Amino acid sequence: MKPGIHPDYHPVVFRDRSTGQEFLTRSTATSDTTVTWSDGNEYPLLTVDVTSYSHPFWTGKSRVLDAAGQVEKFRRRYGARGGQR
Repeated sequence: MKPGIHPDYHPVVFRDRSTGQEFLTRSTATSDTTVTWSDGNEYPLLTVDVTSYSHPFWTGKSRVLDAAGQVEKFRRRYGARGGQR
């Protein structure tokens, strides 16, 4: 790797906004907000909306999408164009 062209890669704590779960990893992202981790060190804290702690695929809790409502919304917006194939 060429020296001086890569961003700073450092430990960061990510917090899931909906569950409050935190995990320590490495990232180039940074923040002015910090948190003291269980090892006693202070790390930048980044709050994110979705992680594996809250994503429906990883939690097994799937959301029910209203497909019929989406179709009706599309038909109201664009109308019934052309014949059905």
